Formats: sequence, C-alpha cells, structure tokens
Amino acid sequence: MGLSCPRSSLSNTDKELERMLDIPYASAVGSIQYVAQCTRPDIAYALTVMSRYLAYAGEAHWTKVKIILKYLKRTKDVFLVYGDGELILEGFSDASSQSDDDDTKSQSGFVFKLNGGVVAWKSSKQYTTVDSTMKAEYIAASEAAKEAVWMKNYIQELGVVPNIAEPIVIFCDNNGL
Repeated sequence: MGLSCPRSSLSNTDKELERMLDIPYASAVGSIQYVAQCTRPDIAYALTVMSRYLAYAGEAHWTKVKIILKYLKRTKDVFLVYGDGELILEGFSDASSQSDDDDTKSQSGFVFKLNGGVVAWKSSKQYTTVDSTMKAEYIAASEAAKEAVWMKNYIQELGVVPNIAEPIVIFCDNNGL
C-alpha cells in the first residue's frame, strides 16, 4: 500500500491547525502501528509516511489515514500463514530512490519469511541522500543483511531451524547489486 504526502499538505493555516486538534490523528496512527507491527506488514510503508506528520498533520493527512483504516477493514481476512515442511528462512530487500519529495531521501524496506510466512519486516527512510538507485538498493540490502545476522544468531540459540547453519538468502530487485 503506497501513499505520498508532501510537506505542502501540512496544516498551514491557524484554522486548519485548530480543526486538527479535535481529530484523533496520533491515536489512529498509533493503532495502525500496532496492527502493522503485530500482523500486517503490508501497511508498513504507508504507516512510515503517515508517522512523519504527527506534529503538523493536515486534513489531507487525516484523509490518508482514513484510507489506511478502510483498507484494513476491507482486508480484515488477510493474515499471516506459515507453511509446513522443512523450515526455510529467506529475505527480501528493496528501496525506492529519492521517494520523499521533501528531502529526496530514499525509502528502504526488508521482509523475512519463514516457510512463506512473514516473521520480520521494516520500512524506513534512509539516513542519507544518495545519487543513484543502486546506492539506495545497497543501503537497503545492508540493513537486511544486518537483520539476517541477528535473526540467524537468535534462531541458532533457539535451535528450532535445523538448516540455519546455511547462509540466509536475501533477494534484491536491482541488477546493480
């Protein structure tokens, strides 16, 4: 679920700021965060975008939060499924180059699946501005690799995935990597 919300849509009049005081924007974003963290990685990017505007949300932001809530209601029967068979952990990383209209920073994301069911995910703005898609993809792959190392160590301690001694495969979508 992708959303765009440039700074130009911030509350820019006193009247709009006053109207927004009566709207539970932060509470709604917090509820969405809980759902995203626990069961719905498909809304992680949209949540990241809407979380940037907690202090100065405008009516356009509230409209987009309501779109996310309607999407969740419409897809309430979507849930995580973990397949049976040999336990296989695999990762996927992606980046969108210069996706933030306000500061031209890129967005990174990764997801890890255990037998097809999502067990870890993250979507966040990159810490630096890059000048190519390939560099944005490298940063995303690096973040995914760090998570893979942590997950591998954790799973080895638990002893629940017999083949965890093998490398964890991370799929990237950029030919430059």
